[in-house]
Amino acid sequence: MNVAHELAPARAQLEKLARPLGFVPTMGALHAGHMRLVEAARAQCKSVAVSLFVNPMQFGPQEDFERYPRDFEADNEKLAAAGVDLLFAPETATIYPPDFSTFVDVGKLGTRFEGAARPTHFRGVATVVAKLLHMLEPDVLYLGQKDAQQTAVLTRLVRDLNFTTRVEIVETVREPDGLALSSRNAYLTGPERAAAPTLYAALQTMLKEIQAGKSVEEAREAAVRVLSPQARLEYLNLVDASSFSRLQTLRPPAFLVGAARFGRTRLLDNLWIRT
Repeated sequence: MNVAHELAPARAQLEKLARPLGFVPTMGALHAGHMRLVEAARAQCKSVAVSLFVNPMQFGPQEDFERYPRDFEADNEKLAAAGVDLLFAPETATIYPPDFSTFVDVGKLGTRFEGAARPTHFRGVATVVAKLLHMLEPDVLYLGQKDAQQTAVLTRLVRDLNFTTRVEIVETVREPDGLALSSRNAYLTGPERAAAPTLYAALQTMLKEIQAGKSVEEAREAAVRVLSPQARLEYLNLVDASSFSRLQTLRPPAFLVGAARFGRTRLLDNLWIRT
């Protein structure tokens, strides 16, 4: 596996790679969820590139940028073992040169749910991914379903800005007890970790109640009762899969989306409803 920290060497390596090129953008601290994306890219494409960049622009002032887990050596080993062809791990100045001032505005989709909770988050995500797509010019972009609203934002970005890259969404990877894999799970204490799977259980309960004919609000009330008392719920809603506008009746494709805090750790989860 080749590793590049600057754009020119990365492009030089990319010119040697067979197409199609699959691309997995990450912030490191790689877990089995990330590696599932790499596996999908490896299975479907002739070459695979991964980026590793903890993007400061998607963290708010009171968020965990400084303490976000970083382990470059471990990540490097995992990617090499998985057969990745190129690891692009740029310095901040490569992505955001001095006086950088151009951002991607993702519109109303970026103001709902996660966008409301973290007002600059999707602007930062969309900007860095747009730059990475421009820099690396992959054929296929691989994203994890766990961050459902982020996948909707980036799918819209690719469409609206006429990138030729195709978007592939890969199913959420979970622990045996249902907890969605996330780099932030490492922050959970023992009791918090034991309580965290109740967010997924709440989403499952909400879907079951809706499918049984209950109203969205009745289903939500039943779901809230499943949550651990340790959870501080932020939202639990049925939304349109593309716009993330709230739905009052089930109209697939849709998501059930939830966010809750367990101690200091904020976790997200969702259920994809295809039909």
